[in-house]
Parts: sequence; C-alpha cells; structure tokens
Amino acid sequence: MAITPNPTIQNGAVITAQGQNVFFNISANTLVKATSGRVAKVSVITAGSAPSTVHDSATIGAAGAANEIAAIPNTIGVYNIDFPVSNGIVIKIGTGQVLAISYI
Repeated sequence: MAITPNPTIQNGAVITAQGQNVFFNISANTLVKATSGRVAKVSVITAGSAPSTVHDSATIGAAGAANEIAAIPNTIGVYNIDFPVSNGIVIKIGTGQVLAISYI
C-alpha cells in the first residue's frame, strides 16, 4: 500500500505524519480516540503472529472492514500512516502484537 503524505496545518506550521499524542503498550483491541483527528505513525514493538488494523471508528464494536484505513504488518518497525479520521481511532490488535501510536 502506497501512503502519500497529506500535511496538516497547526498554529500556522505544516505538520506531516507527526502526532501530538501518544498511546503506548497496545496489546488488545483499543479505542485510542473517539473523535475526529489524524493517525500519524504506528510503531510495532512486538511482532506477534498476525497483523493489526487501524480503523476510523468511535467504538471497538463498530470497527470492521468497511472503515479499515491501514493494515499494520507483524514486523517490528515504525509505519507512517498520516491519514485523517472522521469518527475516531480504533486499533484491532494482531495476535501477540504490541503497538504504540502517535495521533492528533
């Protein structure tokens, strides 16, 4: 999946793929944010045996294929997502993965 930068403007400065907030140690399905914003980066701390997904959703229960915005591989590393969300940010965790996410 090719991800193209889409900069945002905050306080007159262009920001690309940099979050103002961070959520650490995600090891279960998690509602990161229940309002609109932007997913900046996802860091895979522990690879696990299955990939995770990021969803534009205000609840874990409503997160599904129709609102998936990114698949996060089960490979250690930092993944630039840089994608806006209208409803919220939900991480559906892959088996054994541990993630951190930066977001606005």
